[in-house]
Amino acid sequence: MSAGAEGGGLSKSLGPVMIWGLGVGYVISGEYFGWNLGLAEGGPYGMLVATLIVSAMYLCFVLSYAELSCAMPRAGGAFVYADRALGPVWGFVAGVAQLVEFLFAPPAIAFAIGAYFQNFGIGVAPEWVAVIAFVVFVGVNIRGVTVSAIFELCVTVLAVIELLIFAGVTLPQFSWAAFSSDPLPKGWSGVLPALPFAIWFYLAIEGVANVAEEARDPARDIPRAFLAAIGTLMFLALLTFFASVGVAGWEAVVVDPATGEPSDSPLPLALSHVVGDSHALFHLLVSVGLLGLIASFHGIILVAGRAVYEFGRVGYLPAALGRTWPRFRTPASGLLMTMVVGFVALATGKTGEIITLAVFGAVTLYILSMCSLFVLRRREPGLARPFRAPGYPVVPALALALALFCFAALVFYNPALFGVYALIVGLSLGGFLLFGPKRARPPV
Repeated sequence: MSAGAEGGGLSKSLGPVMIWGLGVGYVISGEYFGWNLGLAEGGPYGMLVATLIVSAMYLCFVLSYAELSCAMPRAGGAFVYADRALGPVWGFVAGVAQLVEFLFAPPAIAFAIGAYFQNFGIGVAPEWVAVIAFVVFVGVNIRGVTVSAIFELCVTVLAVIELLIFAGVTLPQFSWAAFSSDPLPKGWSGVLPALPFAIWFYLAIEGVANVAEEARDPARDIPRAFLAAIGTLMFLALLTFFASVGVAGWEAVVVDPATGEPSDSPLPLALSHVVGDSHALFHLLVSVGLLGLIASFHGIILVAGRAVYEFGRVGYLPAALGRTWPRFRTPASGLLMTMVVGFVALATGKTGEIITLAVFGAVTLYILSMCSLFVLRRREPGLARPFRAPGYPVVPALALALALFCFAALVFYNPALFGVYALIVGLSLGGFLLFGPKRARPPV
């Protein structure tokens, strides 16, 4: 029986435009919140340098990762690649890292959705808005991948348009004096602690590989979608960065003046300095801005369910998590597990810490994926590679070097959170070594 045959397998229904929509949608909330917290560490200059470093890493990574996703189009993504190249132990570690990224990113985004809703004075606490968002969008994802992808494409396009409108309103008020105010609050050393927040600009774009199994033509569509998505996101990241900070300085988009706490809604803060918070345009753009958060929230839930599904399908999680719902051919059990983990993370109330944990998982995934690419090129030169990483070996080597640099900086500046991450990975690996080999079957 082929992998995934249980429960009918996944539906092959995605074309290149829908996959582009998913790729941009997974990430686009990073333009709406999260990145601004890095300004408190690096200021505008340090955050800009961190963003350029991370942009280079992601460009090289995507060019290289597309080769793996076309050669092995499976829902497990990095887990499948590392298992084949590095063996079951490192494959398992890659899978756990992927799960940490995809399971912890949605609650961080859900917090931001709750924060954005507070602009409307709805009288519902952000935490409850986040819970409602989980219930609604897990349900949408269970309904079917085609429905999910069409919805994702629509909200992603609207979210991109909103960012362009936001830039059109704020950039005429751009001031270099405002942008350069207190440019390095902690000196150039602030670049390093700003890195995880720069990574948030692009976090989860690798989720494109997790829907390769559902693409109609993975060899053609996945590389095109990957490259179009990273190009779109690099442009939007820099545009949003300058448009937000250049209005009233970086502090205006980091601290919420109403609470004195770090803000999860930097774009409305910047916009309020241009048109005021009672202007109709402010409310219109804040309303549309929610679509960017919804796009990423919905999209990452989609890919998280598939990452859980692959782990269940090969036996590293309970078999029930590796089955699809026959009616809709979606990984319903994996999606429900995503929601449960999200509720636990929401209970902590720590957006910045949740973001950093997700980034630890992502960077681990990048490192192991690039190692897998090098090993497979040497060990399996005859493996069918419909797309080959351009500039090999320089491009993937640069991606690997920058990922290692980012990981070292993460550990140095976040030792306590690294301890939490290491505990999650260590306990998971211990359970795998004790029980996994007796019941697991490797990806094919």
